[in-house]
Amino acid sequence: MFIAAALAILITMALAMTRALLGPTVYDRILAANMFGTKTVLIIAVLGFLNGRPDFLDIALVYALINFIGVVAVLKFIRYGELGWADPEQAGREDEL
Repeated sequence: MFIAAALAILITMALAMTRALLGPTVYDRILAANMFGTKTVLIIAVLGFLNGRPDFLDIALVYALINFIGVVAVLKFIRYGELGWADPEQAGREDEL
C-alpha cells in the first residue's frame, strides 16, 4: 500500500519537473518547483515510515520550512529584483508596489 503511494508521489514529482522545465511563465515554474519540494517532503515521510524511522519526519519538516522560505525569497526576487534594500532610506517607501 505504501509502496504504491511512493510510486504515485514519484509520478507526480516527474510531472512537476516537466512543468518546471516547460512552464510558459516564470510563475508556473516557481509553482512547479514548490510542488516538487512538497512531494519531496511526502516521499521522505513515506520512506521514513517504510524503514521504521520516525525521525525522518523531523527531516521532512525542516525541508518543508526551507522549501517555503526559498519559494518566498524567489518570488520576492522576481517581483522586486532584489532581496533586500541597499539604501536604508528605501525601507519606508511603498510607492514601488
